[in-house]
Amino acid sequence: MGWYEESFGSDYLIVYKHRDTAGAYDEVKTMIGWLGLPAGAEVLDLCCGMGRHSMALADFGYSVTGVDLSEVLLAEARKRDEDGRVEWLQGDMRSIPADGPFDAVVNLFTSFGYFASDAENEKVIREIARVLKPEGRFIVDFLNAPYVEAHLVPQTVRREGGWLIEERRTVEEGFISKSIAIREPGKPERQYTEQVKCYGLDHFKAMMTGAKLRIDGVFGGYDGRSYERKSSPRLILTGTKEG
Repeated sequence: MGWYEESFGSDYLIVYKHRDTAGAYDEVKTMIGWLGLPAGAEVLDLCCGMGRHSMALADFGYSVTGVDLSEVLLAEARKRDEDGRVEWLQGDMRSIPADGPFDAVVNLFTSFGYFASDAENEKVIREIARVLKPEGRFIVDFLNAPYVEAHLVPQTVRREGGWLIEERRTVEEGFISKSIAIREPGKPERQYTEQVKCYGLDHFKAMMTGAKLRIDGVFGGYDGRSYERKSSPRLILTGTKEG
């Protein structure tokens, strides 16, 4: 079982409860300018999680499909989507359970690089290309590995209600890893691992070219700053499927 099949459960909802809807709304406002799509366009949010960005995209008038592997996170997304404005689908990003074709695909908040082999991660890029219309748009929002390595906080400990959450972070063998230990009174300690492969811009360019996806813009953050390898907190790629 891959780490991603274990980590995105009910405990994830507490560990990451600090991720707010307002932040997702502001990020989507920026994305709209990058995508340049009219209201009503069909957008796929690949690895949508609890649906923060999917719901914001729907607020801006897009027709949205959200796909995620975790039934727990999808259940939370459906609960938040009281009016049923988004189509929520369960599935693996290496085999997207929809054919589209979509006007745009967005893959946000480092929901990429989960797999140990390049071949498996490249499948995701090819799937994005498969479900896009010709001249369809995409956004891949990834961490900037050099920045993360330089600013890595090896250990943090915090409380969420009665929980004590300890997070340890390492960079080794081409992966950024986080181990999470949750201690709750009267219960055994629970442990999870998260791991992301450290892809840089050149590797993304090669993967995109192989899938006939053209990179049109590279940003270092949602403030629209230009990407700088050492100083940008994010590596955000925008582009187009070649017709």
